Amino acid sequence: MKKIIIYLIPLALVAIVAITLVSNKKTSQERVYIYDKEQTVSVFAMKVSEGQLDNQRGFSGVIEPIRESKISAEVQGKVTRVAVELGQVVSANQLLLQQDVALLQLQLKATEVQKGGLEADLKRYQILVENEAIQGIQLEKTELALAGLEVQIATLKEQIAKSSIRAPFGGIVTAKMTEAGDFAAPGKPLVQVTDISRVKLTVQIPENDLNYFQSGSTQLVTITSLSKEIAAKVTLVGSRGSIGNSFPVELTFENTADLAVKAGMFGEITVNAELDTKGIVLPASALVGSELQPQVYVIQDGKAKLQAVEISRRVGDQLLLKSGIKPGDVVITGGLVNVFEGANVEPNFSPER
Repeated sequence: MKKIIIYLIPLALVAIVAITLVSNKKTSQERVYIYDKEQTVSVFAMKVSEGQLDNQRGFSGVIEPIRESKISAEVQGKVTRVAVELGQVVSANQLLLQQDVALLQLQLKATEVQKGGLEADLKRYQILVENEAIQGIQLEKTELALAGLEVQIATLKEQIAKSSIRAPFGGIVTAKMTEAGDFAAPGKPLVQVTDISRVKLTVQIPENDLNYFQSGSTQLVTITSLSKEIAAKVTLVGSRGSIGNSFPVELTFENTADLAVKAGMFGEITVNAELDTKGIVLPASALVGSELQPQVYVIQDGKAKLQAVEISRRVGDQLLLKSGIKPGDVVITGGLVNVFEGANVEPNFSPER
C-alpha cells in the first residue's frame, strides 16, 4: 500500500500542474484582444474638388543684434571698480572696469629708475670710449641693457593701459558678471555689451521658397509685439541646408530711434507666391507614408483603397496634387490608425466640406 501511495503522489502533482497550465493558457487566450478586420472603422473624409493653395508664405525667426561682445580682461588682476550698471548705455571706448595697477606702477617706477642710471652710465662710457680710456664693449653692453629696459617699460605701460577695460563699441550693458573685489583673468567674461542700433532676423527657408530671397533684395519684417513693419535687406542666403532641406536667410535693418526692437523678439516675413497654385488641394494629414512615395486612402464602395499620388507643391499643411486623385473622389483625411487596404470605413464629413 505504501508503495502505491509513493507512486500516486508524483502522478497527482504532475496532473495538478498540467491542469493549471491548461487553465492559465485558456485564460490568457481569452484576454488577448483579436482585432476584427470586418468591423467598420469611423474616419474623417472629404469629397475632393478643385481649389487653390494659399499664395502667401509666412516665415518667422528671432531678432538678434549685429554686434554683441562678452568682454574679458587681457591681463589678470583684481577688479577695483565697476564703472557701469546693467542696462546702461555706453559709448565706444568708455571705461567699463578698472583693475588694480598698483604693483604694475611700482614695477614701472623701478624700471624707469634703472633706465635713468643706465642713461647716465651710457654718457660716461661714450666720453671714455672717445678718449680711448675703456674698451667699446662696455659701451655696447650698456646700450643693450638700456634697450632691454625700454622694452620692459613699454610692456608695463601696455599692461597698465589694458587694466582699464573699455567698451569696444557703443551699445547697452546687457550682462554684468563681476563686482569690485573679483579676480579678472583672460577668457573670463566680465561685462556683455550689445549694440541693437542695427539688428538682424534669421529665418529658415525651405528649398522651394529660396527664390523669394535674393541677396540685396528688400523684405518687410513684421515685429508682432510692436505691430510694426520695417524694411529689411537680405544680407545672407545660406549655402548649406539643414537636414530638413531648409536654408538660413539673414535680413538686417536699422532699429527705430527709440530702440524699440529688442534682441530676442520674434519677427515675421510674408511673401506672395506668383506660381500657379490651382488644382486638387488636400490637407497634409491625408498623406500616407513619405513625400518620396506619397499615397492616400480613397473610399470606394465603403472600403479603403490605397492610391498613389503625385505632389506638385506643399505649403504648410496643404498639398497641391499633380495626379492620382480627381474631383469627386472621397479621400480619408483623419482617423487612419486602424485603416488598411480593403478596410470597411464609415466617412464623417467635416461641415466646411
